[in-house]
Amino acid sequence: MSAATDTKQERINLRLKCSAKKALEHAASLEGKTVSNFILASALAHAEKTIHEHEVVSLNEQHSEAFFEALAKPVLFNKKLLAAFKDHDKRVTSQ
Repeated sequence: MSAATDTKQERINLRLKCSAKKALEHAASLEGKTVSNFILASALAHAEKTIHEHEVVSLNEQHSEAFFEALAKPVLFNKKLLAAFKDHDKRVTSQ
């Protein structure tokens, strides 16, 4: 989508203390940004960091080797696992 057709349609409103607003205005002016642009850039950077922390798993060499070894081993289904699969199939429907 080009910049010409990418219109801003969503909106977020918030209430804040006067001191917080003044701090945001001051910080935005130091970076030569509007308050809206400053808040958006800051919030998006924090959102990306938060998503990364919750969705990315990092393993050290020892743990990654153990993980890949476990993946390479054949799966042995015991009675409890087979029962869990049957129970799952009864309760969950896929589309």
